[in-house]
Amino acid sequence: MGAKLSHLPPESRVSLVDLGFMDARFKLTEVAAFLDRVQRHGQDDDFRVERLKGALALLQSGQSGRARAVLEHFSDPTTEPIERAPIQGALGAWPGPPAARQG
Repeated sequence: MGAKLSHLPPESRVSLVDLGFMDARFKLTEVAAFLDRVQRHGQDDDFRVERLKGALALLQSGQSGRARAVLEHFSDPTTEPIERAPIQGALGAWPGPPAARQG
């Protein structure tokens, strides 16, 4: 949990909105542009794009812990190791269990 700043006098408080709004706005605009590009090129059915869209919905929950929820949304929840990795490297999002990927 972050430290509460309400005990500080008003003139000593830092405006987190002033400090971070423009950066957050830029990042959100970048996500929107990315989604426009992948849609325009017919690639918006990729599992990573689907995960990204699901993560965006988590941002609107109003609940604390959104950063953790987003990270967990992209992560592999399984605990058993796989026999052999299909690739060397990371994809950035868990595609789901093998049975869910076939279709």
